[in-house]
Amino acid sequence: MKRFLISIFCLFACASMVWGGNIKPVTGTFINLAYQDVRNRYTNPAGVDMTSPELWAEKVAEMNAMGMEYLIFMAVANDGLAFYPSRLMPHHYPDGRKSPVEAIMDAAAEHDMKVFMSTGWAENQDDNLRIPRIKQRQMDMMAELAELFGSHKAFYGWYLPVEDCLGPVLTDYAVEAVNALTERARGLTPEAKILISPYGIFNSDFSHPNYARQIGRLKVDIIAYQDEVGCVRERFPLPRLRENWRRLAAIHSTLPIEMWANCESFTWERGTNDRTSALIPAAPERFVAQLEAASEAGVERIVSFMMCGIFDQEGSTYALGQPDLSVRAAKEYALWDMFRRPLRVSGEECLPIAHCSEPRLVDGVLADEDTAHEGWIRLPKGEHHFEVTLAEATDRVALHLGALNYVPEGVCLPERVALYGSADGVDYTLLAVEQPYAWPNNRHDAWVKELLLFRKTDGVKHLKIVLTCPSKCYIDEVRVGE
Repeated sequence: MKRFLISIFCLFACASMVWGGNIKPVTGTFINLAYQDVRNRYTNPAGVDMTSPELWAEKVAEMNAMGMEYLIFMAVANDGLAFYPSRLMPHHYPDGRKSPVEAIMDAAAEHDMKVFMSTGWAENQDDNLRIPRIKQRQMDMMAELAELFGSHKAFYGWYLPVEDCLGPVLTDYAVEAVNALTERARGLTPEAKILISPYGIFNSDFSHPNYARQIGRLKVDIIAYQDEVGCVRERFPLPRLRENWRRLAAIHSTLPIEMWANCESFTWERGTNDRTSALIPAAPERFVAQLEAASEAGVERIVSFMMCGIFDQEGSTYALGQPDLSVRAAKEYALWDMFRRPLRVSGEECLPIAHCSEPRLVDGVLADEDTAHEGWIRLPKGEHHFEVTLAEATDRVALHLGALNYVPEGVCLPERVALYGSADGVDYTLLAVEQPYAWPNNRHDAWVKELLLFRKTDGVKHLKIVLTCPSKCYIDEVRVGE
């Protein structure tokens, strides 16, 4: 809690340097009801009754408080058992009790939220629509769900769990499967929005002549592309993702289909993309970088698989998520959402620097989440000193320094950053000390952390920065603001 309060103080104290921009927050989350494998160890704990109406009344209220406008059912049946009052299959909740789907719909209506109803699973998470009986069962479920919930206040549309791969090019089979379900949905609920959430941005062949054409053939209203950062499809996914979002935006500018982002908030407890490895909260800096990347490309909405179960409210009656860190992740996200501040300070809002003992610290080159980027200054283990002279003296210093965290290659944050100030360049006073907090779920991901040291001063013009590095540290730019 102490560190959280210090962070709030720094943000308020540096209010003149904290500005919003156009970064979109997450306004929707997938809802997963079933414990399917070890990936759900914390999000759907085996010891928690995930069919409880009381649980979902509270969780929906918590998600609403986090800014969620949309709830998306991942599935409303699993292993041949339904989470709603189905006539097609036995129920996955006790007799005589409101179903979890009904509980979520009613709670969403109470908070004026919008729900995308799922058509899965006909059998389980590996539903294959190439199999006629699977496809028919999903259509039968859709008809039953439309009858039960089509006129419900919270019903907004359909999520079609046809998570086919976009790359290198979306297949004819995927297009036809989506369009068959869409045609059925339009017949049952003509006003409902149709959403899909495919993967495969990382290996998409955007230059292929059929790439844009195949997306354009889809008869859906919304495509919420999985950004796959959590799945770690490539070693450093964020740099290339930014360009891929721009390419998708160019395609959608010619289509009547909304482009949404499905930003992955999770990382992995052990191996990546492994059903024996649990989903746990990713570093907040990594997640906000994903939101920035999607927002810069102009996505219309950002949803996430998942907020519910990765983030959890402190004091919740029904605690979900990795112990301690899910609550901490929710606090960090709420703090960011207060200001919607960019991860990196813009140079235009900073004080001019007349001289720096390391010119590369002030060359204007911001590095990205890749250890090979030329913008990184690579420091070995030990103590490192840098001197900065401002063009003019200031009575308030907010020093920002970008640092990379990538544990798989032994690149860590400095364990201590000290800032000294002087009016004459001779006598220095310690202004501030920071011991950067490194998010402990760091087995797989790279992220950039903006280190911040703030202090009111008496006409300081000369600064000394001392970094203590426990191992190799990568830093890029120093920015100084008032």
